[in-house]
Amino acid sequence: MSTARKVLLVDDDEDLRTSLKDQLVLHDEFEVSEAATATKGIEAAKTGRFDLVVFDVGLPDMDGREAVKLLRKSGFKTPIVMLTGNTSDADQILGLDAGANDYVLKPFKFAVLLARIRAQLRQHEQSEDAVFAIGSYTFKPASKLLIDQTGSKIRLTEKETSILKYLYRSGDKVVSRDVLLHEVWGYNAGVTTHTLETHIYRLRQKIEKDPSNAELLITESGGYKLAP
Repeated sequence: MSTARKVLLVDDDEDLRTSLKDQLVLHDEFEVSEAATATKGIEAAKTGRFDLVVFDVGLPDMDGREAVKLLRKSGFKTPIVMLTGNTSDADQILGLDAGANDYVLKPFKFAVLLARIRAQLRQHEQSEDAVFAIGSYTFKPASKLLIDQTGSKIRLTEKETSILKYLYRSGDKVVSRDVLLHEVWGYNAGVTTHTLETHIYRLRQKIEKDPSNAELLITESGGYKLAP
């Protein structure tokens, strides 16, 4: 099942951007956007909903570390991996101090960058900083919370949280009942689709204005999806 993470590449080297994008999208788990300058990268990061940003240090309009510092000051919590051709420890320390989560030295093997990206995504998803938008709600998986526009909190069970997280990651794709059962409950012989349907029913009671006419957690032929 594809669970696309949205990655923003900020680098003025068009050949490198194209190469990285082509290699990342070969993996079903990524959707990739690009920016050629720090200014455009900052703007895209603030307005888009990205799971991770790859930021080059040497950008034409601004040092990438300054751009990262500006993003962090604005409250940007998404993981940032920096790329640099400078091998000095001081350079890496400056980048990490600016708010980068990791540093990859150029030239690098794609497999190394991919492993670092996946590691940062895993860490972030388990952190208190992981926040996703579901309809008008703010979804905080680590806290098992949905927060509505008025600031009211809806507490979720662990299984409800897992269901929402997996459906969110699947974007506009319908997730079959069997896949959702496997992803949320694992190989548990005692769990049936009735168990899943009961959890979906309870979840709708919490999040839908009219649970009998779901607008967020939608039933499709063979499974479920979240409305975009």
